[in-house]
Amino acid sequence: MHSALATAPGDPQHPNEDYASVALPASGQGGALVLLDGVTPPEGDYGCVHPVSWFTARLGGAMLELSGSHPDMTLPEALSAAISRTAAIHRDSCDLSHVRTPQATVVAVRWSEDTVEHLVLSDSALLLERTDGSVQPVLDSRLDELPPRARAQRDAVRALPRGSAERAAAGREYGRAVEALRNAEGGFFTAAADPSVAARAVTGTTPRAEVRSLTALSDGASRWVEVFHQGSWADCVQLVTQQGPQALIDRVRAAEAADPEGTAHPRGKARDDAAVIHVVP
Repeated sequence: MHSALATAPGDPQHPNEDYASVALPASGQGGALVLLDGVTPPEGDYGCVHPVSWFTARLGGAMLELSGSHPDMTLPEALSAAISRTAAIHRDSCDLSHVRTPQATVVAVRWSEDTVEHLVLSDSALLLERTDGSVQPVLDSRLDELPPRARAQRDAVRALPRGSAERAAAGREYGRAVEALRNAEGGFFTAAADPSVAARAVTGTTPRAEVRSLTALSDGASRWVEVFHQGSWADCVQLVTQQGPQALIDRVRAAEAADPEGTAHPRGKARDDAAVIHVVP
């Protein structure tokens, strides 16, 4: 078994809200990986005294422990329990019903001698490389399938000059529209304080004999494919396999630097936290 990971903040002056980890059991057989991408709330109150980085560290740690140490639990059950455990830590001090309460996207994978189980919630990505060389992206596409009005608002925001008052105002309006769709029917789902969202995740199982490698990406890393169109998912896996996770992040940073205003490649953040995990189970 081989594993490698890298993560870097989009802004060195702010905490990295991504979480990435890999665990191997003492038996040396099987393992688990967990990658979270914390959702940065808009400026203003979000009902919690803790930063998003605090939340992702605790949710990620709980998810890794549960998925790695409790093979009797399915990954959705482990995520549900991890959400409940994390909520219990700060329920007395924070308003967990607030729509902006700390939350995160989730990628989790667990492998044994026989199977590879996966879970993806929201817009982080998992790339399954099969032994025949093909690459299967496992994606939760609901955030990309927002109602037409919300997508039009998003496009309008990205068309305005970065840093302008007009963009800020349009961004606030778009943010309110997205918040109304978060963890709601017809919208999309993230891991926050409600354990029932775990049942909304994209899940599946693959025979281990058919899997060559696993690559988990936060959307700050997957933008190399999805935003900058520098290569295919297969190209992404090849890059990470040959040069390591940091090489992918470096390529993303170079693409961001070449288009600092998001003119050629519209995106919500000019630079974003990025995390990459690569495992050959």
